[in-house]
Amino acid sequence: QVQLVESGGGLVQAGGSLSLSCAASGRPFSSYTMGWFRQAPGKEREFVAAITWSGRSTAYADSVKGRFTISRDNAKNMVYLQMNSLKPEDTAVYYCAVARVGLGIPRDSGQYDYWGQGTQVTVSS
Repeated sequence: QVQLVESGGGLVQAGGSLSLSCAASGRPFSSYTMGWFRQAPGKEREFVAAITWSGRSTAYADSVKGRFTISRDNAKNMVYLQMNSLKPEDTAVYYCAVARVGLGIPRDSGQYDYWGQGTQVTVSS
């Protein structure tokens, strides 16, 4: 059974930092691109960042570029999202997901097969 479990969310003031983790189990995820998405109240789920299986290639939404960093540890089946200089508009539920591919970096949530339950990130002004 495939399982993704996010952790590390919480409440932080604007300008602060949070580090999200995603633990994957149930299949060998090391061959697949993994990504982070977020969904704010009343809005659609949006792409945040993704990383290829090797970790050599990454992609970020323009809104987080330069502030967020995605990384992975295949030996531990873990994916991370370091979030710095947080803004109130970063407030959302953050989800990690496993893509259908290993070399590409899809930004469409429909290209991801497995999802975690999400972790809430709230940034106060």
